[in-house]
Amino acid sequence: MESKKQDEDVEEPLLTNTGSSSSHKPSLIQSLISAMSLITAITFAVLFFSLPSPTKSTTRPLRKLPHPVVILISSDGFRFGYQFKTLTPNIHRLINNGTEAQTGLIPVFPTLTFPNHYSIVTGLYPPHHGIINNFFTDPITGDKFTMASHESKWWLGQPLWETLANHGLTAATYFWPGSEVKKGLWTCPEQFCKHYNGSVDFEDRVDSVLEYFDLPLHDIPVFMTLYFEDPDHQGHRVGPDDDEVTDAVSRIDSVIGRLINGLEQKGFFEDVTIIMVGDHGMVGTCDQKLVFLDDLAPWVKIQQSWVHSYTPLLAIWPTGNYSSRDVAVKMNQGLSSGQVENGNKLKVFLKEDLPWRLHYADSDRIPPIIGLVHEGYKVEMSRTGKKECGGAHGYDNAYFSMRTIFIGHGPQFARGKKIPSFENVEIYNLITSILNIKGAPNNGSDAFPKSVLLPNA
Repeated sequence: MESKKQDEDVEEPLLTNTGSSSSHKPSLIQSLISAMSLITAITFAVLFFSLPSPTKSTTRPLRKLPHPVVILISSDGFRFGYQFKTLTPNIHRLINNGTEAQTGLIPVFPTLTFPNHYSIVTGLYPPHHGIINNFFTDPITGDKFTMASHESKWWLGQPLWETLANHGLTAATYFWPGSEVKKGLWTCPEQFCKHYNGSVDFEDRVDSVLEYFDLPLHDIPVFMTLYFEDPDHQGHRVGPDDDEVTDAVSRIDSVIGRLINGLEQKGFFEDVTIIMVGDHGMVGTCDQKLVFLDDLAPWVKIQQSWVHSYTPLLAIWPTGNYSSRDVAVKMNQGLSSGQVENGNKLKVFLKEDLPWRLHYADSDRIPPIIGLVHEGYKVEMSRTGKKECGGAHGYDNAYFSMRTIFIGHGPQFARGKKIPSFENVEIYNLITSILNIKGAPNNGSDAFPKSVLLPNA
């Protein structure tokens, strides 16, 4: 009995067999397993060490051009996300084979056409480059700036075409705010500087740019701009969600395809850097989302002559014996009283008290009182009874609806890369880095291009 108990206490083997013929099976199977493991390890080692060592992607060499060439394209009012509204195979060809701001390009404040286009080509915030709105008044001379003003006194900073002229290089501009202004060594030469004419077909604009590539190689401009008014026009008229905007986006994709095909036929597509951007986004507006300045009369009577712009950027310059600070305080009292329709959708600031991130104080051209209205709301002087819906921009650039696109495609952009959103003041340094020239001082970061572009081989 004791012997039997001892046998029961012994741990059973994993492989139990009876009979003399199977007494060697455990060792044989274990040997096979060990051999297979060794073979597997050797095979993995051979495969691992035979693979090419990973190499870091570098700038792709130019095949035909003797120097880098950048085409900067603006599609006005191309809100981030429009590229998904319909099939956009040509835009997505640039995205898939280039570098994209994954959640869009951040415009400067105010998110308006002229301030942003000029920030893109100078790297400066509006107070520093002088174009603080689409329309404004010089407080010293009383002169008025409009989108047709080409006197150099308005346009501060150094735009890319002037930078290139200073380096003895050629730029060609096809409709870009500020490009018709003669500054420094930039004279807006007839051959390379198109004066704005909105009636010119988009296709003709593309064809004119393509003609530059018929010049002798060393005469091809190193920097070109191309501007399209759409889909901004449609967005203002019907809002961002209408089929008209979808059709406009489709047309923009078509002209991008025309440019790509033309460059391919001439053998330059892989050499040319294409940067496609917008200047701002778009948000829907309707007349029930209104704030009326006349409703503030119990606190302060806003004179119509004080208002330099209404919406979405409210800009007020009190005259006479009125204190800007007192006016701002009384306006906010009324707006927060609960007695003004949609009063909680507008807040006014002395410009020096605006959030620092807006970079909108350091210019005498900016009126002393600035009002920030909520997304989709508008400010008007008085009730008119009109009922209309459409779209607008100009709001705080923190609103996602104000974002636009950034796509970079070319030898110095990685293929299929996504980068975080960034402000458009970084683009100036990006382009000067691609062209390997020293730019003018600006508000962009010197380190930004290195974080986006491929290193040189």
